[in-house]
Amino acid sequence: MSKQDVQETTHFGYEQVPVTDKASKVADVFHSVADKYDIMNDLMSAGVHRLWKRYTIETSGAKKGDTILDLAGGTGDLAAKFARIVGPNGLVTLSDINGSMLENGRQRLTNMGIAGNIEYVQANAECLPFADNKYDLITIAFGLRNVTDKDAALKSMYRVLKPGGKLMILEFSKPVVPGLSTIYDQYSFKLLPLIGKVVANDEDSYRYLAESIRMHPDQETLKGMMDEAGFERTSYHNMTGGVVALHTGYKF
Repeated sequence: MSKQDVQETTHFGYEQVPVTDKASKVADVFHSVADKYDIMNDLMSAGVHRLWKRYTIETSGAKKGDTILDLAGGTGDLAAKFARIVGPNGLVTLSDINGSMLENGRQRLTNMGIAGNIEYVQANAECLPFADNKYDLITIAFGLRNVTDKDAALKSMYRVLKPGGKLMILEFSKPVVPGLSTIYDQYSFKLLPLIGKVVANDEDSYRYLAESIRMHPDQETLKGMMDEAGFERTSYHNMTGGVVALHTGYKF
């Protein structure tokens, strides 16, 4: 059998799919959930996702005049806060690979009166269309697990980050509190798809989201991947017993 006959695969949730198909499958999920994304986030996390994001912003070190890239920024939760922090002399780039999510973010921030220091760019995190050494800060919240080639994405982020700049990855991770994994599994695989079915009429997409969390690298593995991509002083902070972790790294 030749190499051409063996098609490389990757995971889409628990399903193995051709590498070339994953991005479009993930896109279908987020096209489907875009209009209910904010409501579902509140229901899925009982509103705790807002605290996770607030902690990310508070520890970001963002300041007036900064250039910030919010990757997989979806409906703009982080971008809206950062736009107010950086002020008129700063710039926030809200980027998402999914056009439906990005448009929802644009409409939401426009309705909030945020304009002038924010731009919207549809882009794949694996091959960012930005100049080298452009951003003071890069954030990606609950998006890295959906990227097909995470190593390529991390290297792309490193390239566009300024020397002295900071990367922050907020993502679901592996619970570290004894007994929490069992409770978390029951919630993720029974209650979460049911919520998706009732609220968003989309049980399958929310089952995928639960599965994608389980397939994401654990805390130490992701830290090692950041090290391999060139980031220094990498660390992570567990929240809610490790259900979520905030990874940080710097480019020097």
